[in-house]
Amino acid sequence: MKQLYDTRKKLAGKYSKLKKPTRDEEGKPVTEIHGQKKRWVEYFEELLNRPAPFNPPDIEAAPTNLPIDFAPPTIEEIEMAIR
Repeated sequence: MKQLYDTRKKLAGKYSKLKKPTRDEEGKPVTEIHGQKKRWVEYFEELLNRPAPFNPPDIEAAPTNLPIDFAPPTIEEIEMAIR
């Protein structure tokens, strides 16, 4: 089995992921690692720290008087859950 995996590894060759440069706000590629990290920080700060929308959607509140069974499960319910 080990020989099979070794052969597959030799045939597949070395794995190399695609290197696609990050782009700045103007669309120009950023090739240095430090610049790419800085751009990712800027991107996520813009994405996560934007102001709340002025017109929030109208979402109805969920009903609070739902029937909840607090009894322990029956043997049949346990058997069904195990299957």
